[in-house]
Amino acid sequence: MEMRKSRVLRKMRGGQVAVSIKMNLADPRVAELAAMSGFDCVWVDMEHVPSDWGCIENVVRAAKNFDCDVLTRVAKGCYSDYIRPLEADSAGIMVPHLMSLEEARRIVYYTKFHPIGRRPIDGGNADGRYAQLDGGAYMAQANRERFVVVQIEDPEPLPELEEICALPGIDMIFFGPADFSQGIGAPNDFSHPRVEETRRLIPRMARKYNKFTGTVGGPGNFQELVDMGYHFLNVGADILILGSAYRALTDQLMDRPCAK
Repeated sequence: MEMRKSRVLRKMRGGQVAVSIKMNLADPRVAELAAMSGFDCVWVDMEHVPSDWGCIENVVRAAKNFDCDVLTRVAKGCYSDYIRPLEADSAGIMVPHLMSLEEARRIVYYTKFHPIGRRPIDGGNADGRYAQLDGGAYMAQANRERFVVVQIEDPEPLPELEEICALPGIDMIFFGPADFSQGIGAPNDFSHPRVEETRRLIPRMARKYNKFTGTVGGPGNFQELVDMGYHFLNVGADILILGSAYRALTDQLMDRPCAK
């Protein structure tokens, strides 16, 4: 018996681009529908969204029905906040606002097993097949089939970016342009030269150390980001898609003549 293999890692290791959709709503059926529609990954959020652990667990179950990964953006806190999504069988975790190489080292220490780190061992949850996996196999497979993502969304860690990219145990560097633009004093100016420079710097630096990179995008700039070297792209969110569909429907109805 083996743990479930990551679809995102399988695609990226095979030279393909993995495509994700962000989920703000708490209903696991939203994740199941996204998975049915062909997304490689559903990104759930515990930084900005009041999702609880039961929600994360049920979203993972729903997505797995269609071989779809879940990436959980954690709330920054103690080590339990980092490992619980993994034990619920989230294929990856994303740590927001990485600020230093030292912080990256602590993340690896808590999220990767020996010989990379010292993640606390359990194995009795969904990722370890409820203790049906041999302990050594579980640890080795978790290191290989689960991915740790750190977000570069502030200017402060840039002087240590190369060392962060070189660090064993960090699987993906994810560029967050919104908070980065705020951090440089140009909120939401995504065409700012420093935003564009950093967007290009991250995949170039990560490539030196065979690390994957991710960011946000959409159909309009998808190929441009792939050409820059990005392997993982989040292309939208459930609330944006649903809100757009609602508005389109009401706009059509408002154009109809009233009954006489």
